[in-house]
Amino acid sequence: MLLTISTTHQPATDLGFLLAKNPSKVQTFELPFGEAHVFYPEVSKERCTAALMLAIDPISLVRGGKDSRSEGTSAQYVNDRPYVASSFMSVAINKVFGSALAGRCRDKPELTDLPIALEVTISAVESHGGEVLLQKLFEPLGYDVEIQGHPLDEKFPEWGASKYFSIKLSKICTLKEILTHIYVLVPCLDNDKHYYVGEDEVLKLLRHGEGWLASHPESKYITHRYLKNRQSLTKIAMDRLSEGVSEPDVNEESNVGEEVAIEKTISLNEMRMTAVLAAVLKENTRRVLDVGCGEGNLLKLLLQENRFTEITGMDVSHRVLESASERLHLEKLPERQRQRINLIQGSLTYRDKRLEGYDAATCIEVIEHMDADRLPAFERVLFECAKPNIVVLTTPNSEYNSKFPTLAAGKFRHRDHRFEWTRKEFQSWANGVCERFSYKVEFDNIGDVDENLGAPTQMAIFKK
Repeated sequence: MLLTISTTHQPATDLGFLLAKNPSKVQTFELPFGEAHVFYPEVSKERCTAALMLAIDPISLVRGGKDSRSEGTSAQYVNDRPYVASSFMSVAINKVFGSALAGRCRDKPELTDLPIALEVTISAVESHGGEVLLQKLFEPLGYDVEIQGHPLDEKFPEWGASKYFSIKLSKICTLKEILTHIYVLVPCLDNDKHYYVGEDEVLKLLRHGEGWLASHPESKYITHRYLKNRQSLTKIAMDRLSEGVSEPDVNEESNVGEEVAIEKTISLNEMRMTAVLAAVLKENTRRVLDVGCGEGNLLKLLLQENRFTEITGMDVSHRVLESASERLHLEKLPERQRQRINLIQGSLTYRDKRLEGYDAATCIEVIEHMDADRLPAFERVLFECAKPNIVVLTTPNSEYNSKFPTLAAGKFRHRDHRFEWTRKEFQSWANGVCERFSYKVEFDNIGDVDENLGAPTQMAIFKK
């Protein structure tokens, strides 16, 4: 069972500091089920690779009562445990690379939060769902995924393909991030977890899934599989995840109340919806995606236009989507109307193949709720991966804030806003998006335009 971690960050030998393992030594660690060996097959300033190899003793597993197979069968001794990445791999990562998994680095602590080019290969994983399942698990997290299937026996190709695959993951991120994802997701592919799964595992999953699991499109599947298909534990974990969603519910009623109160005198929200709808109607669009749809204000308008054959609203919050469903009266809609609209839970910063293939995407008052360092991920999800023909995006114009009498100087319109851009800042960002992803952009104003301050809301219309 082999896992390798490579980097081209320079000096690449910083990987040794991050893993707290000297590249010039081979180190061996005793584990309850065998041994873990750490060595570096490649070491230079340009590229460095660390390898974690597990040598699992199936006989020790049986004698130690660790294996889940019934006693007295040959499967206790002849199985895939020594070769296929499983829950044993997660235990070894925690044991051998524990400081890196926790985001600690004694000698160079500044490296722990530094995104670097990383490439991880796992020699063999088990996937009953084939390549599709592996893609569903890793691609939403922003990885470039390469998968190689293996035949049951190379000498007998007529036997067909096996359920085993080699996988390579590439991404610019922190080492902690990629180790955390492997730590959680590899056991989801394992049907024979070697340890007891109880409530302690729920806490462990929530700890390592913080910041990404709640918004993963396959969060329920991951949780269910990680907790060994135990329904009671899955419900506890999912309830906890929904309480601590990793992204703000940017359109939830309790969140937008402040903005509504500030902007109420000019009915700005209605103006935004009308302007965005008009921009979409101007183009040859049939399939429309509203990211950060909230409680469905725009979706309601889109449903009234018969030209739209498919309307999808996505939000990070299950709770908000339930509210949107109620407001749109989805259960009472005629079947033909009901087939036109779909609500999905998902993140704005993780790749999701469900977002691909739309003519238009809208993003209304959403980006200002994101931390600035998450914007590049959002850009890739929307403009590189989903890549609709048109994107209509709005955000507040901070220059106009002085016109709101109830808004104190220097304050944002809502306490959850991470930034509010001037017109120049917004245009600079939008032009950068066009350069990076081959779009063109037009800008428009929403609301009354002040000669010096502009309009309260600024809108960008991106076109392929």
